[in-house]
Amino acid sequence: MDAPVLPMPAPLCLVNNKDGKLSLDPTALEVLRGVTQPLVVVAIAGLYRTGKSFLMNRLAQKRTGFPLGPTVHAETKGIWMWCVPHPRRPGVMLLLLDTEGLGDPNKDDDDSDAWIFTLALLLSSTLVYNSVGTIDQRALEQLRLVTELTKHVRVQEEDDNPASNFVRIFPGFVWTVRDFTLQLRAGEKTMSEDEYLEDMLRLQTGNGHRAQERNELRHCLRNFFPRRKLFTLERPAADADLSRLEELREDELRPGFRKQVDAFCRYIWEEAPVKVLPGGHQVTGSVLAGLVEKYVAAITSGDVPCVESAVTALARAENTAAVEAAVAEYQRGMEQGLVLPTASYDMLVAVHRDWEQRAIALFLSRAFADNGRQYHAELVRKLEAAKEEFCRRNEEASEQRCRAVLRELWQDVEQRLQRGDYAAPGGAQMFQDDLGHVLEKYQWWPEKGVKADAVLEVFLREREPLAQALQATDAHLMMMERERKAAAAKEAAAREAEVARLKEQQRSLEEHSRQLEQRLREEQRLRLEEQDRMLEHRLKEHRALVEEGYKRDAEAMRRQIDRLREEKKRIEKPSWISSAVDLLGSVASLFLPGVFGKVAGLVTNVVKRIF
Repeated sequence: MDAPVLPMPAPLCLVNNKDGKLSLDPTALEVLRGVTQPLVVVAIAGLYRTGKSFLMNRLAQKRTGFPLGPTVHAETKGIWMWCVPHPRRPGVMLLLLDTEGLGDPNKDDDDSDAWIFTLALLLSSTLVYNSVGTIDQRALEQLRLVTELTKHVRVQEEDDNPASNFVRIFPGFVWTVRDFTLQLRAGEKTMSEDEYLEDMLRLQTGNGHRAQERNELRHCLRNFFPRRKLFTLERPAADADLSRLEELREDELRPGFRKQVDAFCRYIWEEAPVKVLPGGHQVTGSVLAGLVEKYVAAITSGDVPCVESAVTALARAENTAAVEAAVAEYQRGMEQGLVLPTASYDMLVAVHRDWEQRAIALFLSRAFADNGRQYHAELVRKLEAAKEEFCRRNEEASEQRCRAVLRELWQDVEQRLQRGDYAAPGGAQMFQDDLGHVLEKYQWWPEKGVKADAVLEVFLREREPLAQALQATDAHLMMMERERKAAAAKEAAAREAEVARLKEQQRSLEEHSRQLEQRLREEQRLRLEEQDRMLEHRLKEHRALVEEGYKRDAEAMRRQIDRLREEKKRIEKPSWISSAVDLLGSVASLFLPGVFGKVAGLVTNVVKRIF
């Protein structure tokens, strides 16, 4: 079966859930791998038969797509995906994930709800939770899965307190409340939707077991999801029309509902971020496909999915592919940009520099979690080897051309030799004159390339016995002088080529380091922004705990804030950038002999630029 062509005309099942066992659909995975643009991933979760699919179809700007279904039976099983062009951001794709409804009484496996919800969290950059009625204790209880996430997700392989790191990887949280009929008021004061949500998440008074359970859930929602948003939606149509919602015209939907849904869609389109991995690397279709494979494999084997181990395993394959893609881009560009032989080594290097720069940029745009710089060092090695191969081919092309030129120029001399013209009186002078003409024409012949002197030296050495046999002393001396000059030029050219090669290796490493530094600066900026967001969230939560009288929780939160501040200070230091550049230079020096001993100076320059 051929994979559908993007954009996808209709949703595909990505994760099957059959009898509580999860599996991946190969066709959907193949389609996902073909998405090379960054992804904004929006997943929706909630109780079954609450209208989740309708909202996702609206986000896709379609009336139909994800099945709505007119009965009380759940239509969506597993996780379905629909990848469409982003309505607001060129070059970005919007991936919609419609999940199986929670709490379906027809399901035999209670764990499948938890795993579907976990996958929605891990895969999305924005999670929409859809419920009906109001945000009351019953509605909050339906989110009880949030309190059990420590059983289903690990952020790091060695993590004593996994919940404290959830905020680093969890998506933004949007709560949509369907069929909402209450007035948003607190006494005489009108409340916004977000104020209503925060009021419902305030910790409850009391020390009993029931109060602790209620507050545990509120703690989790507040701590795990610092980016929270609420949308309330009135009933979309009259009760009699709800079963045919897909068929209703736009003007048959209630105006208030249309306005609310439009506000929800605008928020998602304008505010939902691109999915990123820890460290800020944007997720494409191939990366997301790799992640879902790792997570589902862990779940089906009975393990708890670990974000760090999944990213590390995925990075190996993705970084290897990034190296190969960068080298392929370099070789393609060199093949198109070079006409061999080049007139000089510098001409080849000029083209090399252009495509090397592009190859490095391509690699750095795709590579991630290359903390040991082994893949970047592999790129350095392969680009150097590819450049040397082009140099070899350039020299070979030059040799072939020079030999062909000399054969052509020597034809008249060869014919005279065969006729015996040089054996007659005055033949030696005639040979000397003809030889001079050959050498003069060769000197001015265009496009001989970098091996002109070396080929000429060999040519003259091979014909020395001929001049001696003809007793053409002057011609013999001329050949020996030209041979000597050609040999000297060859030796000088070799020395210059070696110096140029070593300088080029040094320049190449500096280009790698320059682009790596830019990438690391961007990573530093993203990490500091993440730290600031987490600090802002923790400080806000600390203030709320103090105001609500939870001194012990507030003290624990203050310790988390102190740790975040210390971590921010470490990120702000330039040492981790300089050490990364140093590491790349050290590894590169193993196969770039011209740069050993210059790495320290290179790192010093990088640090100076940072300051």
